[in-house]
Amino acid sequence: MSAELDQLYQTIILEHSHKRSGETDQDVSSAGERSGVSHQYNPTCGDEITVRVAVAVTEGENPTVEAVEWNGEGCSISMAAASVLSDMAPGMSLSELGKMIEHFREMLRSRGQVAPDEEILGDAAAFAGVSKFVARVKCAMLSWVAVEDAVNQAASKARAN
Repeated sequence: MSAELDQLYQTIILEHSHKRSGETDQDVSSAGERSGVSHQYNPTCGDEITVRVAVAVTEGENPTVEAVEWNGEGCSISMAAASVLSDMAPGMSLSELGKMIEHFREMLRSRGQVAPDEEILGDAAAFAGVSKFVARVKCAMLSWVAVEDAVNQAASKARAN
């Protein structure tokens, strides 16, 4: 990775760790008819997050992410990852979101061997450097695992209705 690209990625992470998209002071621990909630905790470092994902279902169309709200405490990497995801996910179909989560997971688990696909990952590509630090991978994945779980809950509820 070039030094300029590395600097850009660091800037994205720092900006999102300070100006957090999707973060709310309200309690997000209850789910409605078309939403799911997931609480995730990283015992290694103490980071934790609760995420609520609302799904929009329109007849004849693929369900889409309507909103991602979260609150939590943790390092700048985990909070920035939650912010980036809650910025990007609204408006995505559940299949698009699933594809993005899988690419993010693959990139982070690669220990720097898998280059980020910026077309799929957008600003989430900024976390490519995290993959070289095994202890930090869980920090970056925490909110993504929570969103994946919450989306699965919401999709199950939507199919049942």
